[in-house]
Amino acid sequence: MVRPRLLVVSMSLPVTAKRTGEEAWSFTMSPGGLVSALLGLKEFETKWIGWPGVDVHDAVGKKALSIALAEKGCIPVFLEEVCDQYYNGYCNNILWPIFHYLGTPPEYRNDGTITYQSQYDAYKKANRIFFDVVNEHYQEGDVVWCHDYHVMLLPQYLKEYNSKMKVGWFLHTPFPSSEMYKTLPSRSELLRSVLTADLVGFHTYDFARHFVNACMCILGTEATSEGVVDQGKFTSVEVFPIGIEPERFINTSKLSEVTEYMKKFKSDFGGRKLILGVDRLDTIKGIPHKYQAFEKFLEENEDWRGKVLLLQIAVPTRNGIGEYQKIKDQCHGVVGRINGRFGSISSVPIIHLDCSIHFHQLCALYAITGAGQSLGAGALLVNPWNIKEVSNAIGEALIMSPEEKEKKHQINFQYVKTHSTQQWADDFMNKLNEVTSKAELETGKAPHELPQHDVVQQYSKSKNRLLILGFYGTLTKPNKNQERKDEGMNLELHPQLKERLKGLCSDPKTTVVVLSRSEKSVLDQNFGEHDMWLAAENGMFLRHTAGEWVTKMPENMNLEWIDGVKQVFKYFTERTPGSYFQASETSVVWNYQYADAEFGRAQAKDMLQHLWAGPTSNASVDVVQGRYSVEVHSVGVTKGSAMERILGEIVLQNKSITTPIDYVLCIGNFLGKDEDVYTFFEPELTKKTMSSPYYGSGPLKKVSSTLVDVKGDNYFSVAIGNTHTKASYFLDSSDDVVQLIHKLCTHNNP
Repeated sequence: MVRPRLLVVSMSLPVTAKRTGEEAWSFTMSPGGLVSALLGLKEFETKWIGWPGVDVHDAVGKKALSIALAEKGCIPVFLEEVCDQYYNGYCNNILWPIFHYLGTPPEYRNDGTITYQSQYDAYKKANRIFFDVVNEHYQEGDVVWCHDYHVMLLPQYLKEYNSKMKVGWFLHTPFPSSEMYKTLPSRSELLRSVLTADLVGFHTYDFARHFVNACMCILGTEATSEGVVDQGKFTSVEVFPIGIEPERFINTSKLSEVTEYMKKFKSDFGGRKLILGVDRLDTIKGIPHKYQAFEKFLEENEDWRGKVLLLQIAVPTRNGIGEYQKIKDQCHGVVGRINGRFGSISSVPIIHLDCSIHFHQLCALYAITGAGQSLGAGALLVNPWNIKEVSNAIGEALIMSPEEKEKKHQINFQYVKTHSTQQWADDFMNKLNEVTSKAELETGKAPHELPQHDVVQQYSKSKNRLLILGFYGTLTKPNKNQERKDEGMNLELHPQLKERLKGLCSDPKTTVVVLSRSEKSVLDQNFGEHDMWLAAENGMFLRHTAGEWVTKMPENMNLEWIDGVKQVFKYFTERTPGSYFQASETSVVWNYQYADAEFGRAQAKDMLQHLWAGPTSNASVDVVQGRYSVEVHSVGVTKGSAMERILGEIVLQNKSITTPIDYVLCIGNFLGKDEDVYTFFEPELTKKTMSSPYYGSGPLKKVSSTLVDVKGDNYFSVAIGNTHTKASYFLDSSDDVVQLIHKLCTHNNP
């Protein structure tokens, strides 16, 4: 049986390459459980894609390195001239500090070629290079697993190329709170890209929660208990704690070489208690804070001087970045001070090593510090910023009884055994398979991209056309910065549509209706000079631009609830900074688009209780909770329910109509409750005979005519930017609507 392939994509390959000749390379495999876990997934044939760690500029060297790496299941990505501004620049100078709450560093002022934008451009280019390599080696059915902040744009590039590609993304660092993440200039683009992945994974629940909150606050997405819904597309967000390889430590600790190391270390340490620290030399690891706490302990516990040793292994990292040289120098300075204060000719209280050590030596050190049996220290939780608290914890650990240590260790030991790196990798891949399998089952229900050629071709053949167009998100400018915006403010017609709509409306065979929940004045302002029909407040008010507004409300509609709802909305608006409400003749909408997202949602939940217990308790209304809004309107005020009344009015005012409507194009960015307009013209209702009451200001009239005779290939229902819809087709944005209307106008005026 052929195993499916897994393409692991990360900044670096799991091997260190060294050139030994023109066409010769040697390799050292990187240690660690992560590498073993990813290369050891038994159900996959794993290929690892990443930077080889060296710049190779000649074709001969690249070819030889690629061939040699292929034998180890690795595929190199050659970054060359973008590497410095990509890796040392955008990744480590901008993303890494923000993700670790250090903030955005100032731009370089002494070099005009190095800016935020130049580093971000290098980041985009590098991600494109990664994409090119993945695309070159991708085979149908492969799974692509992207790792860490170095490739946040890669999921989008992959999905744009092949929407059926299975893509996962896992972040190996913290994800900051939305307040910190907001300081990133390219915040929206990165979030949007990550959300194109099928599965997004984090180490802890807090990191996952921060990511979801950032998506809601910045992009205006919806959150569920399982992930994020963005423009109708669901992305699963899960927590996958990563651990170590327990069996590797257990088996290695039994080796005779490790036993000899243990004997030697015990002799060298002269019976002193050993405190072992193993950390990357990183600004976030708190090594200087650890030293300060140990210094505090020695100051306050004179009896322990000369009896305890802190051995710190500070594994070098990111040597090419100035900030890391600073932390290295700081550590050396603190260690020198403490050793000078509390050391002697025969011993010092701190040994600081700026290097990695052999794994056998590491296992021996773990064993003699009491970690050999439990593979982890007992948990004494402290605030690392509180030097006194850490100092006290050091003292507590040193005098802890063996029985108490064993008790504390057992829980951690079981956790480490059950949360190994192998289990982490298995859990992620199983979840990704579950998510993508579910998505495949739902693919048949998803709309297809609108076949614009067919739309235009059928349009040209038809004799009586009806075009129903939404306003917000359909005929307005698209949101270029990808961040959340509000429908209720600054609604303006797309600047490229003004003349094209005039051309479309001038065709006597074409009737255009703009159907919106906007007020009459908004539609008048934007469309008053066009020869078309305007349906305001979801069709409650209707007029042809050559005539006056006609009320289309049913005569028995009761609107006595509006004043009470306004009072509730006013109360919450005053108590929710950034919120506002808008009242029309038939509905009231409270919007918290510009309020704090979490507080706004909490207020909306409280508001619903007030509404249900008060002004809407006995009223015939629908209360609709939107993404950032609460709307109250009379029952049945939807675009679909209004459509029959709209058609009836069109017939009444155009008595000369003798040909049934044989072509319908309905395009909108509608709320879920309004998507009934898409099903109103479904082909199975091939002939729709109007026999419905006319709700006007005059006496009741009847309209009877065979009005709609639409065949299946002459009806196009289109949702904008939403693939979870009742519509049969979709377009990405209003820019696509502009292009489509241009094509239809071109047909009208060849």
